[in-house]
Amino acid sequence: MRSSPRHKRFKLKSEINVVPYIDVMLVLLIIFMVATPMLNANVDVNLPQANAKSLKDKKEPVIISVDHNGQLYLTLGTTKKEPIDAEAMKAKVGAFVKENPEVSVLVAGDRDGKYDGVYQVLAELQQAGVAKVGLMSAPESGTKNGRQ
Repeated sequence: MRSSPRHKRFKLKSEINVVPYIDVMLVLLIIFMVATPMLNANVDVNLPQANAKSLKDKKEPVIISVDHNGQLYLTLGTTKKEPIDAEAMKAKVGAFVKENPEVSVLVAGDRDGKYDGVYQVLAELQQAGVAKVGLMSAPESGTKNGRQ
């Protein structure tokens, strides 16, 4: 008697088919490669610390002071503090930093002043082409949080 092809039994394979797993891994790899650069799209900010040590710089820093009324004062190197408006400050500091790219630029805001004044100075300095700006503070006194 002849056996028909329908009655033929196939032997079961005991191997794992890994092709679908490889496809899933490649899709996950592509997703992570696309998503990873988006995770680093933040701005680096150096926050001040309470017990920070003072900066030791070879060159005298450029200091822009903002008083409690929002008036700006500029100190270039060893010169005296002089009152200045925002446009003149942007022009002078931009030219000074282009001439000396290693010089430190610091913003000193009055403790009782508005945050808006310091923020405007930071925006003006960015437009002037200053890449790095530091914020000045007084050393912490023996009282809690520097307040009496």
